[in-house]
Amino acid sequence: MINILFADDHEMVRIGVSSYLSSQSDMKIIAEAGDGGEAVEKALSLRPDIILMDLVMDKMDGIEATRLIIDQWPEAKIIIVTSFIDDEKVYPALEAGAMSYLLKTSKASTIAEAIRSTFIGQSILAPEVTGKIRKKMSHHEPISLYEHLTDREMEVLLLMTKGRSNQEMADELYIALKTVKVHVSNILAKLQVQDRTQAVIYAFEHDLVKNNHS
Repeated sequence: MINILFADDHEMVRIGVSSYLSSQSDMKIIAEAGDGGEAVEKALSLRPDIILMDLVMDKMDGIEATRLIIDQWPEAKIIIVTSFIDDEKVYPALEAGAMSYLLKTSKASTIAEAIRSTFIGQSILAPEVTGKIRKKMSHHEPISLYEHLTDREMEVLLLMTKGRSNQEMADELYIALKTVKVHVSNILAKLQVQDRTQAVIYAFEHDLVKNNHS
């Protein structure tokens, strides 16, 4: 039996969904909550198998409630059931720890199947949400080449921007000349440049001289 806590500030929605889910032979609504604060309290005291969480509620929204529940009970399986699919709702909810994300326009049978899947550890996302995530990933900027540099390589690169020779860098960093040459070689390879001059130009173009993290 899958024990469920249903949090939604609309009583009629709770009644409708609860009625359908209760008709399923493998599901039981053990509690309902009308706001986020109540959802947190009941989730932590009852430890249901699944928590159905609305997002927009009085006193405390579903995102904050999800975050508080996961903070104190990391194993909680939370399914967001909402009318909203804007970025300001989807990503914070998933980042807060929700496992699945459904829309209230979903068929009751779809919600029931999502509950079963989430119960066994599968993340179920509404097609609209999946589309948004794929779109965001496709537009995500790739990691900058300089982020692959170690702290020591960044130190060497910054000294290169100051016109230091290999020997001067070795003396300043208290390392062997041979070690400096290895660092320089690694820097050129990681930044995909041909020589020290191009490496220095790269450093200035990417504001590494101002925003270094050495």
